[in-house]
Amino acid sequence: MKIMAIDYGDARTGIAFSDVRGILASAYGVVNEKYLPKLVDKLTEIIEKEKPEKIIIGLPRNMDGSYGYRCDECKELGEKLGEKTEIPIEFEDERLTTVIAHDILSQNNVRGDKRKGSVDAVSATVILQSYLDKNK
Repeated sequence: MKIMAIDYGDARTGIAFSDVRGILASAYGVVNEKYLPKLVDKLTEIIEKEKPEKIIIGLPRNMDGSYGYRCDECKELGEKLGEKTEIPIEFEDERLTTVIAHDILSQNNVRGDKRKGSVDAVSATVILQSYLDKNK
């Protein structure tokens, strides 16, 4: 089953996909859009092109497990995507995924603008791989 992951950010939204067997997550890219309706349209285009069977949206919880202020925005994104597509949408805890993504990029000597442009896609990949590993 091909699964799509979304790391929803203020300025950029990272996208990742799993392989059809649901074993390995890979970065797909980043959507640069702040305005939610346009972001939903752009994500819908990707969904129509890639045809995932499930969508996972990162949910930015606080370290104590409580919901952060961005959780409502992520849930709203899920609702808006749900209105445009019939694909099941789930949420995955994304605590520390950006920290992990920066660490991965540092280990691979990715710096500056290249890092800024890819960290969200790597974060989406970390979110998706976590989901895949938990649901084997």
